[in-house]
Amino acid sequence: MFLTVFLAFISLIILISIHELGHFLTAKKFGVEVEEFGFGYPPRLFGRKFGNTLYSINLLPFGAFVRISEKDRNDPNSFLAKPLWQRMLIIFNGAFSFWIVAIILFSIVFAIGAPTMIEDSEMNIPDTKVLITSISANSPAASADLRAGDVIVSLVSETAELNGDQVGQIQDFIIANQGKEIILIIKRGDRIFNTTAIPRISPPAGEGSLGIGLARVGLKTQPVYLSVFEGFKATLNMTRVVITAYIDAIVNIFKKTPTGLQLSGPIGIVGLLSQGMRMGTSYFLQMIGLLSINVAIINLLPIPAFDGGKLMFLTIEAIRKKPIPQKIEEKVTTVFFVLLIIMMVFVTIKDIKNFRGFF
Repeated sequence: MFLTVFLAFISLIILISIHELGHFLTAKKFGVEVEEFGFGYPPRLFGRKFGNTLYSINLLPFGAFVRISEKDRNDPNSFLAKPLWQRMLIIFNGAFSFWIVAIILFSIVFAIGAPTMIEDSEMNIPDTKVLITSISANSPAASADLRAGDVIVSLVSETAELNGDQVGQIQDFIIANQGKEIILIIKRGDRIFNTTAIPRISPPAGEGSLGIGLARVGLKTQPVYLSVFEGFKATLNMTRVVITAYIDAIVNIFKKTPTGLQLSGPIGIVGLLSQGMRMGTSYFLQMIGLLSINVAIINLLPIPAFDGGKLMFLTIEAIRKKPIPQKIEEKVTTVFFVLLIIMMVFVTIKDIKNFRGFF
């Protein structure tokens, strides 16, 4: 378990570092002086200067940062001296790097095998399994603490045992044992356990005897040239889905109904990534790709202390034809940064309480 948590944590740090690399490379491209590129956050452990940039290793291993020169506008190497479109691109490319990561990861997934819903009739597909996709309320499955995402390894009754990987086989077994107790061997993450349930003889319409939805899943591969196209398409589709989810959440706030969103800090994210890692490489890479898209979109929200906040100030500058005074921008950003830190403290406390639930 420690190894999976450690690797998940390192993956998150790399993802954040790539975001900062997007700022760094674009700033260098436009001739902006980059004072420091740091791995981790201060206090600094050690650093070495190459050219005008100090490359440092810092004590707190929670990401990376880029310190770009924002001297007076008369310095040609200053961020403030560059044309507005260049400054906007320097800021935007931090978030854009997340989308590049997502495309690369999804392309790899399609090349090595993407978890895909398949029919029972499809044979010779690696890593086939039957997943529970939904649980009906007040059903035998709910009473047995089954969850969406669980894998059915096998089923055992008094007279028979099934080690099948087809939905039809499992459905037939359950129907054949209506009213009788059966044992379900379930895989959840890297944990395998037994639970018991009694399939209903007369279930509610549309629910089935156990009250579960099932899907057969296997790894389907694509040729390399198609995997890149599929990776790009998957990134666009997931971006659309995530944006739609956030819009719906905002609408629900005004309707005073549940948003359907759940905030997670670094601890919660590492826990989820650890689960994905235990499920296999393809699942883990997909989770990282989806996380990249989520973080890209959140990072572009017009909130001071995010890149989107900086882009908002630059957009106002474009409309006003003159920049917002730097002191005002810094004060507003500081206030929102403090509020963000306070929110993250509460989210982290919640994640710590739920941490055991990830394993």
